[in-house]
Amino acid sequence: QVQLVESGGGLVQAGGSLRLSCAASGRTFNGYVLGWFRQAPGKEREFVAAIGWSSGITYYADSVKGRFTISRDNAKNTVYLQMNRLQPEDTAVYYCAARAAFMSVDRNQYNYWGQGTQVTVSS
Repeated sequence: QVQLVESGGGLVQAGGSLRLSCAASGRTFNGYVLGWFRQAPGKEREFVAAIGWSSGITYYADSVKGRFTISRDNAKNTVYLQMNRLQPEDTAVYYCAARAAFMSVDRNQYNYWGQGTQVTVSS
């Protein structure tokens, strides 16, 4: 049973930084893609970033490119999202997700989800 547990959310001022963590368990993730999505109130869940577990290849939404960095620590089975220069529009619940096979920005292609962690950016 795959489990994804996010942590690291919180309240930060605009321009600040946060690092989210996603602890993955329940199987080996070789060949998987681990991604981060976010959902603001009244909006659809949107893609933020993803990383190939084996390859380390990354992909970002345009809105976060240059500010956010996704990485993984295979030994700790953990994926990180370093978020810098945060803006109020980054406020959302951030979710970790996993899927087998190739990279995707489509939330419907991800089979496993964490419970989410709240990120609030004040102006």
